[in-house]
This record gives sequence, structure tokens and C-alpha cells, in this order.
Amino acid sequence: MKKNILLVHTGGTISMELDTKTGGVMLSAANPLALEIDNIQQFANITEVEAFNLPSPHITPARMLELEELISRLTENNSFDGIVITHGTDTLEETAYFLELSTNFNIPIVLTGAMRSSNEIGSDGVYNLMSAVRVAAADDANGKGVLVVLNDEIHTATNVTKTHSSSVSTFQSPQYGPIGIVTKSAIHFHHAPLSRTYLPVVSINKKVAMFKIYAGMESDLLVSISSLGYDGVVLEGLGQGNVPPDVVGGIRRLLSEGLPVILVSRCFNGIAQDIYAYEGGGKMLKDMGVRFEHGLSGQKARLKLLLELCTK
Repeated sequence: MKKNILLVHTGGTISMELDTKTGGVMLSAANPLALEIDNIQQFANITEVEAFNLPSPHITPARMLELEELISRLTENNSFDGIVITHGTDTLEETAYFLELSTNFNIPIVLTGAMRSSNEIGSDGVYNLMSAVRVAAADDANGKGVLVVLNDEIHTATNVTKTHSSSVSTFQSPQYGPIGIVTKSAIHFHHAPLSRTYLPVVSINKKVAMFKIYAGMESDLLVSISSLGYDGVVLEGLGQGNVPPDVVGGIRRLLSEGLPVILVSRCFNGIAQDIYAYEGGGKMLKDMGVRFEHGLSGQKARLKLLLELCTK
């Protein structure tokens, strides 16, 4: 028996078309994916809704919450076996992680997108959508949290990131790899997430800043965020979690004002650790009260802190 899948469109390149006169890629008045639904129905019974139609740089945490509320409302009677969300790729990983934190479904939630618009040669949108529907309809996808499916790979929302500005194989999970693959005949999972964090947010009423630490950085930017009304900050530290000495004073001031300071590594692989005890070293920062987030990118650590603050 075919599964019942809720398909939610939010916009992005997967819903766009190339204007052959101007060379620009723009949102289409009619979603080009609608023409392909009959082909996709072979894999599942599809119910389509449009949450909004936005390029992904326009997606905000408030929009992510709107999306979470929509899918929660539409699935409250347990009439769907899985959810597929089409999304622009620039912020797809952030929306995926927001949903990973803010939902507590056992049924699969799968996000997908495209790197090429619907009428470009080599367009990948329809194939990625078919793959996402197949994953959402797979029994083995239950209980694995929010997933991201593109280019025949299945990634967790926690680990996946966009690694290339234009390649169709842009989505990777550095250090961890995909948790499964899509083949012509089957969906294969080879491992699963160990645990999930659930933060049932009902409103976005806090602000969290993020800075990438760089050589010679000073404290002035950090110090400014409290006066600008921010409620916390995430720092992408150097190496295993270190900062230049001139940044330490700014961190100390924010902590004294009660603002949480979260530290991750700006490195592609590895995690931030409290190793070095010199001025600005990770051990010193942890002793000061800086919190280390292991295995998260800066943008995901920012979302996690934001939801923690909004659920207090």
C-alpha cells in the first residue's frame, strides 16, 4: 500500500525558472513542480500545500516557525506517513535544523531542493523531489529526525551543510558523512542519529548574533551587541576553540551582563575543546563561563541558542 505524504513548498531554486532573455533566475508564478506530481504519485499519495514562495535568503526564524506550525497543524490527525519540504538551498540546512529542534515527530520530515532551476539543462529538482518522497515513504526513515535528501544522499539536519556555491553535490556532512543513500531500487540507511534535542518554541522573541573570529580581532564588535538588543552570541573560534587576546575583554563583559556566549570551531572538521590555557585559549574561555557546542556549525549553534532562549 502506498504511503500518504504531505508535500510542502516554500520556494527556492527548485521552484524557479531561468529567464532566457535576461539570464536571471526568478520565482515562477506557477510552481513548475506541479507538472511533475503525477509522475511522483507512483511512489506515494501526495497532498500538496504551499507555505510560502520565497528565495531561501528571505527565510527567517519566524518563517521557520510558521512552517513548523503549518506541518504540525496538518499532521495532528495522523493522516500522513511522512512530510517532504521543498526549499531553497542557501538556508536549507538552517530550516532543517530548526525543524529538528522544534518538532518531535516519529514520521520522517525530509527537506530537498535544487541547484539548477526547472528549465535549465541538467535540472536536478524533479529527481531530488522524487528521491525525497521515496525516503519519506520508507519505513526505515521513521524515528531518524529531520533529513536532507539531494543527489542520491541522505543526511541528518544536524550535520549537513552546503559546501559548494553551485555544484549539485553541494550538500555534505563533514566528518560524519551521509546516513544513507538512494538507489534506483531501494533506500538504504547505514546508521542513525543517537539522540535528539527537543525545544518546543512558540514564538521568536529573542536575538542572537554570530561572529567568525579572525586574526587580530578586537572586542568592539562584541561589546556592541548588548546595546543593540541582542540576547546572546555565537563565536566561530580559531582551531580547537581559541580567540585573540583582545577579544577576551569583550567576552568577559558580555558574560558579566548575563549574555550567553557559545563557542564552536570555524574549522570544517573537528570540534571546539577546552585545551589551551593561554590568554584567549579554550580552557581559559570555558573557565570564564563560555559554553562549547560540539559538532555544530556556527549557524546551527546560533539557532539552537535562539530556540533555547525563546523557550525559557
